[in-house]
Amino acid sequence: MEEYDLKDLKIKMDNLEVDEKIKEYISECVKFHTFPAAGLLISTFMVDLALEKLGAVPGERLYAVSETAKCAPDALQVIIHCTYGNHRLRVIDTGRFAITVNRFSEDKTAPGIRVYIDAEKVKKYPTLNLWYRNDPAFKGGVAGSDLLDEILTAGKDILSWYPVNVRFTPKQKWSSTTCPRCGEMVPENTIENGVCRGCGALSYYDKETA
Repeated sequence: MEEYDLKDLKIKMDNLEVDEKIKEYISECVKFHTFPAAGLLISTFMVDLALEKLGAVPGERLYAVSETAKCAPDALQVIIHCTYGNHRLRVIDTGRFAITVNRFSEDKTAPGIRVYIDAEKVKKYPTLNLWYRNDPAFKGGVAGSDLLDEILTAGKDILSWYPVNVRFTPKQKWSSTTCPRCGEMVPENTIENGVCRGCGALSYYDKETA
């Protein structure tokens, strides 16, 4: 199956008469993500639906949860500027393709909108349904023409939503300490078994020796 790039995708969106706002969202998300993955396009529609139901617009101080580490976090970062760095994006990998968007709150919870792919609604789109279910019968990449056609045609038709109250974990006060193994400064509450997580459970590299 032919893989599409952004130029091809823009032509496809024009041909399918995709809404101008969505076209802009998708174009910016694809530039950031580097290619038009199916999950990214669906996530764009998800974010737009969440904003619509929340009565919010990009530029507001919004917070988000992505229930997958694939694609959806990029749409949230690009469209509503919720990022890891500004502490307004959480990835809670539940295995479900869903997002939640909410406004800022001083309380321990905040009202938000949760949007997810509705497995029943997806059945109307055969290629998309195979891709979504990870069916062995799906033959093609995540940026194939038939798959993208169905996503752009379906738009928000494959999505469902409901209001939620998002729970927050209060910020904890902490003191700094030095890890005895690496000698770097870390929060005291991240010391595990006498060393920092980077030297312990989250170690991911071996230091080169001369």
